[in-house]
Order: sequence, then structure tokens, then C-alpha cells
Amino acid sequence: MEPLLSLIDRRDPVAPDTPCQVVLAGFQADPHAPATAVVDARGAPIGLVYRDVFLGMMQVAGDALAQTPIAEVMDAAPRIVPATTHAGDFIDSLEELQSPVFRTAFVAVDEAGGYVGVGGLSSLLASHRRRHRDAREAMALVERMAHDIGQHLDGVLNFTERLGAQRLSPDAAAYVRAISETSGDIRGMLGRAMDLHHSAAGGLPLAPRPHRLRELADAIDARWSIKAVESGATLLFSYDGDPDGAVLVDADRIMQVFDALIDSALSSGRGLIEAVLCARRVEGGLKLEGRVRDNAPGSAEERLARVFDPLGDGRIADRSEMALGVGMALAHRIAKAMGGVLKAEANRGAGLTITFSTVVPEALIGDDSEDAPSMRGRAAHILIVDDNATNRMVAEALCELFDCTSEQVNDGVEAVDAARNGRFDLILMDIKMPRMDGVAATREIRLLSGKPGQVPIIALTANADPEDAAGYLKAGMNGVVEKPMKPETLLRALQDNLGGAEGTAAAA
Repeated sequence: MEPLLSLIDRRDPVAPDTPCQVVLAGFQADPHAPATAVVDARGAPIGLVYRDVFLGMMQVAGDALAQTPIAEVMDAAPRIVPATTHAGDFIDSLEELQSPVFRTAFVAVDEAGGYVGVGGLSSLLASHRRRHRDAREAMALVERMAHDIGQHLDGVLNFTERLGAQRLSPDAAAYVRAISETSGDIRGMLGRAMDLHHSAAGGLPLAPRPHRLRELADAIDARWSIKAVESGATLLFSYDGDPDGAVLVDADRIMQVFDALIDSALSSGRGLIEAVLCARRVEGGLKLEGRVRDNAPGSAEERLARVFDPLGDGRIADRSEMALGVGMALAHRIAKAMGGVLKAEANRGAGLTITFSTVVPEALIGDDSEDAPSMRGRAAHILIVDDNATNRMVAEALCELFDCTSEQVNDGVEAVDAARNGRFDLILMDIKMPRMDGVAATREIRLLSGKPGQVPIIALTANADPEDAAGYLKAGMNGVVEKPMKPETLLRALQDNLGGAEGTAAAA
């Protein structure tokens, strides 16, 4: 929001000995004037006359006050604010002030304390609320566009994956890989940017689940080892902890932190990158520490600035720097959301060491079967409900990946009709759809008798925070899968809800 300098009224002030009737005439001549300032001979404000209060006084005792100097009725302790103050900061400061309610205006001054102008609080607050509303609406539009772009990119990635499985000429295969890598990079940056926005608004969702730490370390290693080689660097990733150790943690968020740290090291030049995930038992659970150390040349001071001020003005102008900055800023927010902290220090010689740590609960994980979900020895038949054709195609491809058959419908009305015959083992239900949304459709299906009314229903939604998820479960759904769908997340949901008696027992 702009500084007060652009919002104040630069009307002329009056001297302390100005008669009240002269000030009254000024207010009557300008019905929009919120207040009139009173200044001394040096031009410094010494008081303020509020329009509504003053007009009320003159209406009651105008004859007696007509020739009275304005200094005798002015507020001698008005709000005085530097004209360069940002309006938002000034409004925030008002909540901390114990000022009388009649002070409905303020005086703006320059650096020397000289009078600049006056401003009304009501108009300032109205402007502030209007700008906040406009900003919310604009951000909602951006989020919707980002969501739609993300869905289309997911479709592109799915198509390129299926194309990559075909027999292609070397040139065609190279083109497909390039499209896939570019789309994946854009999808990742878009997701990180929206996560960063949500974290700034206090809404960064965490979805802790039991994970084996060894498998998490292997996944991070597999994710980055090839990229490191392609960048001319060597990545040595290790796990230091109980080989069978498991924790209750949001593994995707942990990987996002490692993504930012390793990406930062790779962007600084070729060399050796040592990364480790360490787990040690402490009071309250396991202390996880992630550490990435590199020996890249360059100014340690500049690199530390990129870590602790990742979105500085000098960096967001460059697209590659901006991508790195968004990832590092998100890493800080994730570490904080997990109750941890991210630190960095210069190495002796060259390079940086960046660490993050947090304490998480331990978890117990039994032996999970990786068999494809099925119903009593046959392939599961799944109903996909989504008004977006790309989403339906992605869901269909994932169902095929897990050896499940599927049918598709466009909205909740068609879903209820399709569910009546009871031929589906599970329904993947989008939430926001025309004619009938997913929640309403679920309630209708639950009213059906027999098997059709008992079919497992999984919510497909981009709004998977705990409060929304609780509402979906209350409506009769059996689980929630967040968009964009990830194969392992959908597989877990299918395993939890399919498989007949054995599958039910295993899920329990």
C-alpha cells in the first residue's frame, strides 16, 4: 500500500488565534474536509480540529464561540504521523494506541516536523479495506489460474510419460524428454510459489504420515543423483540412523527442503556435494537433521545472502535466481512450520553448509504389500468423477497403472446415476463440479440401499487441509487424495479401501 503522502489532504492550516467562526466557514465551504490543522509560527502542528466534533460544538454554542480563538477548542494532542509512513503500517499501529474515539483524523508531517497535510481515518480505513478486498480477489484469481495451469501441466507430464513408453526415434525421444523436464520444472516452481503464498498467509498444510527414514533418504538420493551428474557435480547422499527407523512426518515437505538445499549447491558450480539425513532419539521422538555441504567457489557472503534473503530485490529480477529464491524461502517456512530451523555457515576454504533440524514422533510400520489393489482376486472397477477432462485422463492412466479398470462421468448428477447399479468397487470424486458437487453427490449415494450406498468414495481436491478433509469425511467419504494426484498417494488410498476382507484387515 502506498505511503500516507499520496493519501492526505494538503489543505491550508490555521493559526492558533483564528476565530472559531472563520474555521466554521472553512468547513462549510468544503464539505469533504475531515479536519483542520492548527500550526505555530514555524509551521509545526500544535493541534487539530475535527469536523464532526467542531460542527457539533458550534451548533450548540456557536454564538458564544464565534470569536473564541481556535486554540481554546482544538485537540492539543492529535495523531501526528510522518508523511512517508506506509498506510498499512499506520493502520496496524492504530490497534496498539489507546486514543480517544473522537480523534477521527491525523496530521502528516515532513522529516523536520513541519505540517504537510491532514487525513481522515474513515476514508483511509475504507481505502485500506477496499485494497485488501481487491488483493484477495486478485489472489483468488491467481490461485484458480495456477490450479488450472497445474492441472494442464499434469496432463502434459502424463502424456509424455506414456509417449516415453512407446518406440520412438532418438530425436523424438529427446524431444519428449525435453518437454517432460520443462513441464516438470514449471509444475514444481508453480507449486512452490503457491505453497509460499499459502505459508505467508499462515496456511501451509502439513500431512504427516508414517515413513521409513531409509526409504526417504533413498528417494532423495534417486531424485538428485542423476541431476547432479548432468550438472557436472558429484552428490554423495547418506542416511545416518536406525536402518528400520520410522517417523510420523510429511515426507513431501522434507523433500522440498532438501530440494532447495541441493538445488542451491548445484547452482553455485561443479564440485562435491555431501548430503546426509541424520536421525537421533531425543526426548519427545526423533531429532531429524538434514545437512548439505558443498565446496563450490564464490563469495560466501553473497551465497549466505541468498539463503537468508532469498527473495531480495536483486534476485527476483532474474528468472533462475527467482526459482532458487522461491525454493529457499519455502524451505525456511517449512522448517518453521515443523517447529525447526534452517541455518547456514561458510566452510573453511570454500562452499557452504546448510542444515535444518526438527523433532518428530516415531512411528511403527508393518510389512506392507505392494500388490495392486483388487477385490477378491479380480481387478477393481473404479468410477472417476471430474468435470475436467485432463483430470479424468490422469486418473484413468493411474488406474491402468495399478491394473484397475475405470469409467468416467462429468459431474455429481451423473455419478449418482452411475452408482445406482452397484458395479463400481470405488469412486474417485472431485469436489467442485457444476450441477452437483462432490459432497452433495456423496450424500445422495449414501442414501442408496445395499452395495451401491456402501461403495468407498475418495475425495479428489486441491483443498485438502484438515478442516476441509474433516468435512468430506463427515459427508460420508472414506478418504481424501490431494490434487495434483501422485501415484503413491492414490495407491495408498486404493489399498486402504479395496481388497475385500483381507484388504480391510490389512488396512486396519
